[in-house]
Amino acid sequence: MVLVTGGTGLVGSHLLYKLVNNGEAVRAIYRREKTLKRVKHVFSYFSDNAERLFNRIEWVEGDINNIPKLEKAFIGITHVYHCAAFVSFEPDKYHQLRKINIEGTSNIVNLCIRNTIKKLCYVSSIAAIGHSANPEKLITETTEWNPEADNSVYAITKYGAELEVWRGTQEGVDAVIVNPGVILGAGYWKGGSSGSLFRQIYHGMRYYVNGVVGYIDVFDVVNAMTQLMKSDLKSERFILISENLSFKAFQYKVSNALNVKPPKREAKSWLLGLVWRLDWLKHNLFGSRRSFSKQMAKSALSITKYDNSKLRNALGFEFKPIDESVNDVSELYLKDIRKTSYQT
Repeated sequence: MVLVTGGTGLVGSHLLYKLVNNGEAVRAIYRREKTLKRVKHVFSYFSDNAERLFNRIEWVEGDINNIPKLEKAFIGITHVYHCAAFVSFEPDKYHQLRKINIEGTSNIVNLCIRNTIKKLCYVSSIAAIGHSANPEKLITETTEWNPEADNSVYAITKYGAELEVWRGTQEGVDAVIVNPGVILGAGYWKGGSSGSLFRQIYHGMRYYVNGVVGYIDVFDVVNAMTQLMKSDLKSERFILISENLSFKAFQYKVSNALNVKPPKREAKSWLLGLVWRLDWLKHNLFGSRRSFSKQMAKSALSITKYDNSKLRNALGFEFKPIDESVNDVSELYLKDIRKTSYQT
């Protein structure tokens, strides 16, 4: 039986759909019952038998820092997909990020060791991969991580989580790590997922930025994960991106797909610098949540291009074109906003 953590998230829900649709026996962990309806909704995009497929999943209430419940969830498990994570770029959330991303991953790894799990797949991020001083040089899985760099709190904790997985490989666990770029998928239109970008662009964005990053379709992530788990590959990490695009190019693609006006004005570095400083001041004066940090401003302007050749060569993997992914996700977003229960 397969165990999936973070089953109610963007990657987890699409992974669950693929697994149960392929006839696999699956157990999944959830934290709050109300989040289960999002998984059903994702299933409904792709199947007329969404309820039947959903009911094939053995759901276990718990979280990755609740050891007694985790121990029960591991009974009879042979393979683990660890998708659970906390995504935040707010500096004051650092300790919460550590608790979930690093300590939670450590708990998963320890139980994999204790239960002699055959293989673990951990969903990390390109944020946990080092950066090159040369913006035109492609970043690979071996690009060195610089702990002295101005890394975001999220990146620091995802890198720390990877170290826990590597520890597990030294203690007998076969494992692979995937490092996805910006994941494009439907059903999660609010919060920290890429779906919120579609929502923001639909409702109007005045500014664009020219930073470059890698994008990938959620089913490419899921397909890569399942193929890696069935392969003989182990103790390896793989960058998952389909294309490197500027944020401006991405915003324009989504605007066209949603039939809305694209942003016309460039957000210069001085403007982004002003925005994150005002955001910091507002947080310190009124205790409001951070919505735009210094690291986010830096990321919006930085040019980071990633090399996906390792996965292509290892598995003969073919990535879905981003134009196709943008069109598919946009179509589902437009479908959802017509439904009362998914108004955005």
